[in-house]
Amino acid sequence: MKLIKHLFLFFGGILFAQDNIPTDYFSNPIKIPLVLAGSFGELRSNHFHSGLDIKTQQREGIAIYAPADGYVSRIKISHYGYGKALYIKHPNGYSTVYAHLKKYGDTIQKVVKTAQYKKEKYEIELFPESNEIPVKKGDLIGYTGNSGSSGGPHLHFEIRDANSRPMNPLLFGIEIPDTKKPTINSVFAYPLSKEAQINQSQNPVKLRLILQKDGSYKSENISAFGKIGFGVSTHDQQNGASNKNGVYKIQTFCNGKEKFEVLFEKFSFAETRYLNRYIDYANYKNNRNRVQKLFRESNNPLSIIKSEDEHGSILIDDGLNSIYTIEVTDFKNNKIVIQIPINGEQKEIVNPRNSTITEDFIYANEGTSITKGKFSVYIPANSLYENTYLNIKAKGDTLILHKDEIPLHKNITISTNISNYKGNDIDRLYIGRLNYKGDPYYNYTYRKGNKLSAKTKILGSFILVADTTVPKIKPINFQNKKWLSKNKTLKIKITDDLSGISSYRATINGKFILMEYNYKKDVLTYDFDDKIISESENNLKLIVIDNVGNNATFEATFFRK
Repeated sequence: MKLIKHLFLFFGGILFAQDNIPTDYFSNPIKIPLVLAGSFGELRSNHFHSGLDIKTQQREGIAIYAPADGYVSRIKISHYGYGKALYIKHPNGYSTVYAHLKKYGDTIQKVVKTAQYKKEKYEIELFPESNEIPVKKGDLIGYTGNSGSSGGPHLHFEIRDANSRPMNPLLFGIEIPDTKKPTINSVFAYPLSKEAQINQSQNPVKLRLILQKDGSYKSENISAFGKIGFGVSTHDQQNGASNKNGVYKIQTFCNGKEKFEVLFEKFSFAETRYLNRYIDYANYKNNRNRVQKLFRESNNPLSIIKSEDEHGSILIDDGLNSIYTIEVTDFKNNKIVIQIPINGEQKEIVNPRNSTITEDFIYANEGTSITKGKFSVYIPANSLYENTYLNIKAKGDTLILHKDEIPLHKNITISTNISNYKGNDIDRLYIGRLNYKGDPYYNYTYRKGNKLSAKTKILGSFILVADTTVPKIKPINFQNKKWLSKNKTLKIKITDDLSGISSYRATINGKFILMEYNYKKDVLTYDFDDKIISESENNLKLIVIDNVGNNATFEATFFRK
């Protein structure tokens, strides 16, 4: 009974904390003016941004301090993604996350290096116990950097709730100066029912916006009939930066009645890929413009949608006029308003709905297998958000799997028979996705007998590729049989023309050395401060393997006092 009581008090405390967000608990993680390169909930490729991207004055190495007491609960180092990341769990049930670091604080760095050398791996993931690496508020925990898939030096900072759901750090009192209103890029109107039309069109219509004297916008009058919806492309800018960041809230009204509200306060990682259902995906792929659809379609469970009337759509009757209003607001309550006058008119359709009928109609809730030429495609149930026609063709070693203008939610599998390939070539084959230049990107490809398979969450064109070229290895800051006594690091450039680098391993005098891989610069770096070597003459050996198994070996001798 006592145990149940304690558990109730513990979890009750966490629930209380979540309902009453503390605004004075977390201090700023870095001691420079906070300027944002990215905001919470910002629309990114296949996901919502889960934190704040804090600018670091275009440099690395700025100290990061624990914003509250807690303990290091997770450490993860990857070549890609978050790069060097750190997770701290706090007594109030929240966790904070720090990504793209240059290095960790001394205590944490020692734990990391010990684990990397023990496992003889650069990429590692550790889950320390609560008593292993405690931190106090203000402790130095790391330094900002540009590791992983970062596009430039910055700190990615998150606050997550007790269920590991990212929350908007601005809710916790993190102050970002912002006196600027959001910017409206474009507004679209969408016919949603079979009989619906907008300006005599059954296809999405971009509206012409007119700036008003008070700073709001008014669109040209539109004629419409049937069930319709709207979408907006918008961004926000905070003081001190020109980055086009995400907004905080979008609300819509029809004749004064609220129809839809989106609020970027919290989401779960399990739902983040539904961003592709929320935006006008085809518009983004064709025009690089993310339009947020202000209505909920089927198979869109996003929790950022806080309220909706008729799923956000409106029904326009012939002869009745309406005013549709969109309000876009940032966290500091700077607001921009758009008014759209609608004349209810059922007219002759001039621009009928665009539709392409092919021989492959896919039911979204059913698994489907399709064979084209030497390729077979398996589309699991619920990979697509709605029933649709796909244009699938095969020509020789190339598979055209529609265009990347329809989003996929799950992996689909592409397979091909390779029994006609002989010798070493069969072990060097992979299925690559063609980019806009027609060059093949490596897709993780696996083989079972004479069957080669790859998975993809992106439609497009794919090709069977043979990679028989070994990786290239070139020293950067040293030469064979030279003295390196003044060097702090050992740097080597590694490249692969086709399938890309899969793994590498380096030793000096037979002992494993840790080399950090910067894939953006194709550079491996060893830090002599690791103190692996103790001899004057040193024999370096590096083996690099690409994604289909081609390997190259580099050997050199250097001298060091």
